[in-house]
Amino acid sequence: MFTIEHEFDATVVTLVDEGPGPLKEDVIINAFADCVTVEQYDSRTDRVDKITLSMSQLRDLSAALDLPEGVYRLMPEGGKES
Repeated sequence: MFTIEHEFDATVVTLVDEGPGPLKEDVIINAFADCVTVEQYDSRTDRVDKITLSMSQLRDLSAALDLPEGVYRLMPEGGKES
């Protein structure tokens, strides 16, 4: 399950782990104009871990989900170079 909320400066997507355990903590994704942050609470350390992706890194991640193993560079026109 997931939720989507539109705030003043970001779109917030929360991914909720469901189903048979063991379940993980919710993942919160904040999409800003210039970057995307991904946050998840870690009960072992009692803190929220956060990573920040540039829009370029997010584009590369999106493309990588549909490609086979290898090394790639996306071209400006949306093509790819392997």
